[in-house]
Amino acid sequence: MGLGSTAKKIQMVSDRAEQMYKQVQELQQRIISLEEEVDDTHQTVNKIDHQLSDQRELLLAIADEHGIDGEQILADAAIDEAETAGEDDAEAADNGANAEGIDEAESTADAANDEATTTETE
Repeated sequence: MGLGSTAKKIQMVSDRAEQMYKQVQELQQRIISLEEEVDDTHQTVNKIDHQLSDQRELLLAIADEHGIDGEQILADAAIDEAETAGEDDAEAADNGANAEGIDEAESTADAANDEATTTETE
């Protein structure tokens, strides 16, 4: 009986090892596939970045031909974007402070109600 039980256990371990090996192979294939996708994405991003640089130079040249200071326009846009981001951050901070204020007010109101209830029962 001891050998039969041992053989069953060995078979179970062997089956489990085979399942795990298959899972490892599947994971390995998925990782390889992801690496290929990352490489493709990297190449695409580099190509788009190069095209964007070319377009920027072209637009600046066209603006210069028409007597427009393209660099100043880009600087103003960057400032506006930074100010908008700062306002968004300040608004988020205000919302957080408001939420804390509401929580404090609710806690104070709850404490006052509890105290009033305690006083009434005494």
